[in-house]
Parts: sequence; structure tokens; C-alpha cells
Amino acid sequence: MLTQLHDHLNKIVATQGVLFTKLHQHHWYVKGNKFFVLHEKFEELYDEVNEQFDEFAERLLTIGGQPYSTLKEFIDNSSISEAPYTKEVSSEEMVKTVLADFETVVNDLGKGIELAGEAGDDVTEDMCIGYKTSLEKHMWMLRYYLG
Repeated sequence: MLTQLHDHLNKIVATQGVLFTKLHQHHWYVKGNKFFVLHEKFEELYDEVNEQFDEFAERLLTIGGQPYSTLKEFIDNSSISEAPYTKEVSSEEMVKTVLADFETVVNDLGKGIELAGEAGDDVTEDMCIGYKTSLEKHMWMLRYYLG
């Protein structure tokens, strides 16, 4: 049971590594009349992702796991894919990509809640619930932003 939880937490760590980079990419490349709003929002989001990235890696260490720590491990084990910025992407498309990525992370966190519960790890379960709650609120706001 604990091995499954370790593996799943590592998947969350890897996904946070990729998500952090994707949000930075949007922050750097957003253009147009929504620039100021989205530039700031993407920074807020990558700051939160970075905090969670660290929290989940440290939790994994706390419960005897070994978090991924290389870019290759992040890319190879993430639930989301990186997306090199090779052509201009609209701000609306960036927001839609963030929503899709957040949906994937929310699903992973739901599985983490289940696995942590089965392992009797209330702390990890609580971490997953808290982060899932935060992402769901961001998703609601981003959907409203899109109209």
C-alpha cells in the first residue's frame, strides 16, 4: 500500500515540475489586451504550484519515499505533457491549457486522497484535499474568466 502511495506522490511531484514550467511559459509569452491580468495570474499560479511541488516532495521524503528530482524524471513521469512554445498561442488558449492541466492534477489528487486514506496517512490525505480544493477554485475562476 505504501509503495503505491510513494509512486503516486512521485507522479504528483513530476507533474508539478512540468506544470511549473508551463505556467512560466504562459507568463512569459502572454500577449494582447489581457496581458497585465494574465501575466500576474500566471505568476500567482506558478508560485502556488512551486510551493505544492516542494510540499509534496518533502512529504514523500518524510514517509520514506524518494522524490523525482531531474527534469527527465519530471517529463517521463508527469501526467501532463510539456508544450514547447514554437508558435504564438492566444491568451484564451493558454487559459484553456491551464484548465485542462489543472483537471488532470485534480484527478491525480483524487487518487492520492484514496491511496493516502487506504494507507492510513491522514497528513498526505489532507495535503491532497487542500491542494485539490485550491485548484478547483482556480478552475472555477478561470472558467468564469473565459465566460
